[in-house]
Amino acid sequence: MKVLGVSGSPIPNSNTDRALKIALAATGAKKTEFIKLSDLTVAPCNACLGCVETNRCIIRDDGIGLAEKAYKADALIIAGYTPYSSLDSRSKAFIERLYPLRHRHGLMAGKPGAAIITSAVPPGLAGMPAAGAIGIEAIRSYMLAEGMNFVGGVSVLGNVPCVQCGDGGQCKQSGLKMIHGQNATAQNIGINATEDNPETMAALIKLGEGINNTFYGG
Repeated sequence: MKVLGVSGSPIPNSNTDRALKIALAATGAKKTEFIKLSDLTVAPCNACLGCVETNRCIIRDDGIGLAEKAYKADALIIAGYTPYSSLDSRSKAFIERLYPLRHRHGLMAGKPGAAIITSAVPPGLAGMPAAGAIGIEAIRSYMLAEGMNFVGGVSVLGNVPCVQCGDGGQCKQSGLKMIHGQNATAQNIGINATEDNPETMAALIKLGEGINNTFYGG
């Protein structure tokens, strides 16, 4: 089994990256590959249908190679994050560029797939959108449409950019204040790290094991 893991986070060694690597390791696959989309150039789909006959996109960028990697992999984990409470543009563009694999043959059908979403909005927070669930659903919808076997999704608690912005908490549009209240600062909220949450770690390991069990029929 080879498992492909794709991260939409542009931040070096981000919570999203690390969460994805934890899940990849937990698959127990002999071969795993981690890809960071910010290192590549992947334009969104142009809806031109130039891929119908060849199952290959006509946009000449890294999206062609990524689609080939996804096709050759036995399982796929997509990890993104939620700017403005929806799936990030890099992860969405990657998903769109897998569209050529759909025509006539359904080249992704039957493969195990999973989602990891990092969001600064804690699940169930009153008055706030369910950003993590929205991101997971975007990936799940793609996988279901392609006939993949969606194993599940894990929501990881991340951080708003405000924790590193350096404005001293004076910004009227501070994400910290919007989520945690007017008295919130980077100092009293702190930095969330994937490894500091035992429940998240357990969920990521279970997700990876689920990919393994689904592939081998366990």
